[in-house]
Amino acid sequence: MNPMPEEDILINITPQETRVALVAHAAVQELHIERSLERGLVGNVYLGKVVRVLPGMQSAFIDIGLDRTGFLHVADLWQRQSIPVIPADASGTDAAPAPAPAPLPIEKLIYEGQTLMVQVLKDPINTKGARLTTQISLAGRMLVHLPQDDHIGISQKIDGVDLRIALRERMTALLSEHDPQASQGFIVRTNAEDASDAELAEDIAYLRKTWRAVQQRAHEVGPPALIYQELSLAQRVLRDLVSDATRSVQIDSRENFDLLQAFAAEYMPRVSGRLRLYRGERPLFETANVDEEIERALGRRVDLKSGGYLIVDQTEAMTTIDVNTGGFVGARNFDDTIYRTNLEATQAIARQLRLRNLGGIIIIDFIDMHSSQHRAAVLDELRKALARDKVKVTVSGFSQLGLVELTRKRTRDSLAHMLMEPCPTCGGLGQVKTARTVCYEILREILREAKQFNPREFRIVANADVIDLFLEEESRHLASLSDFIGKPVSLQVEPAFSQQQYDIVLT
Repeated sequence: MNPMPEEDILINITPQETRVALVAHAAVQELHIERSLERGLVGNVYLGKVVRVLPGMQSAFIDIGLDRTGFLHVADLWQRQSIPVIPADASGTDAAPAPAPAPLPIEKLIYEGQTLMVQVLKDPINTKGARLTTQISLAGRMLVHLPQDDHIGISQKIDGVDLRIALRERMTALLSEHDPQASQGFIVRTNAEDASDAELAEDIAYLRKTWRAVQQRAHEVGPPALIYQELSLAQRVLRDLVSDATRSVQIDSRENFDLLQAFAAEYMPRVSGRLRLYRGERPLFETANVDEEIERALGRRVDLKSGGYLIVDQTEAMTTIDVNTGGFVGARNFDDTIYRTNLEATQAIARQLRLRNLGGIIIIDFIDMHSSQHRAAVLDELRKALARDKVKVTVSGFSQLGLVELTRKRTRDSLAHMLMEPCPTCGGLGQVKTARTVCYEILREILREAKQFNPREFRIVANADVIDLFLEEESRHLASLSDFIGKPVSLQVEPAFSQQQYDIVLT
C-alpha cells in the first residue's frame, strides 16, 4: 500500500503579489514569490503589425499594442534554410560541403503593414521598446517546444554523450507515438535528465496543446493583440511543483481558484482533483507559520532542535554555511556530540537551500570530525537530504581543510535578493565605523582643508553620537586642532545622518 502523500502547496494571492509555500513534514520546504509590478513581458507572444522596415539597420518596428513599438532585428527573424547538399566527385570521395545560402535581407522578408506573430526576448527599458523574435519557443517543465523546427536538441549542461544519445532516442520514440504529424521541434532541459517516459510524454502533450491554443487565438483576433501570456507563478506551480506526493493545493482567492481550475482541467487534468479553495478565518499562511519561516529565512542564524545552530552568509561569489554545537552537550562524549550535530545539520542545510533558493557555489564548514566513518556518514546523509531537491545539486567530498563544497543550479533570485536590499548605512557590510573612527576622520579632513582654504569658521555637521563624542571625550583634541589652525570649529547635529555620514561646512 502506498504511503499517504506528505506535501501540501499553499497559494496566497493578493493584487500586488503571489506567494507560494510548499509544506512537508509540518515545515515549509520551499518558498516562491512573484510581484505583479516585477512580472515582465519576456515569453509573451503577440500578433503584431509591421509599422516600419529599416534596411540600413536590418531591423523593423512592430506594433504589439504597448506604449512603444517593439524592435525586431533580421537575426531574430525566423528563416527556414534548406540543408546544403554535399555532392560527391567522380572518384567517389566527398567534396567540400557547399556553403549555406546567405540569409535574405529584412526588406526581402517582411513589409510594412504585414501581420507577424512575435515573442518578447527582452522587456522594454526606458525609451527602448521590447526586443522581439519570430522564432517562437514555449517552455514546459522539462522541455522547450520549438513549433517551427523539426529537430530534437539536448541541453549542453546534461553531461555524458551516452546520456544525451539515450535522451534523444527516448524523445524520438515518444514523439512518434504521440501525434507524429505534429512538429518535432523540442529541446530537452537539464531537469529532464532523470525524467520518466510518462513525465516527458505529459510535457509533450501540454506544450503541443498550448501551441494549438496560440494558433487558434491568432486566427480569432486582429493585430495588435496578446495571444499567449507566460504562465503566472500559480500556473507554473501546477505545472512544475505538483507531484504524486502532493496531497492538496490550497488557494485563498475565489477568482484565482476558478482560473486555476479551468487551467488545470484544460492542460493537466491529473491536478484538478487536488485543488482546494481555502475558506478558513485565519490567513492561509498563518496556518503553517509561513510568515515566521520567511523572517527566519532572512536571518543569518538557523537554530537546530538539539541546541546547535547554523550561520548562513550569502555573498556575491558564494554562500558559506558554518555548523556550530551551541548549547548541545550530547549524551556520551564530545566526538558523539559533534557527530550528532553534523548529522542534524545535513537535514537543516538541505531545507535552507530550498527555502532560501540559494544557488551557485556553497561551502559547508561542518564541525571537525576525527573519525573517517563519521565524515562518510555525514556526507552520505547530506546527499540523501539533497536528493529531495528539485534543483540539480552536485556535492564534493570533504576537502583537506574539512570543508564540503557543493554547487546548486541557479533557477531564480534567492529569497534574500528578492525581499531585501543592501543596508544604505553599511552598504551590505553588516558593520559601520565607530563614532570615534569618524571623529578622527573629521579631524584629519579639517586639517587638510585648513591648508587649502581660509574660511572664517569650520562647522562639523554629523550624527548625534559623533557630536556627543566631540563634546565629551574628544573635546581636548578638537580644541587643540582649533588652536593649531587658528580657526573656530562649531558643531551641529544632523538627525538624518547615519553614524558614518558627516559634512564639513566652510563659513
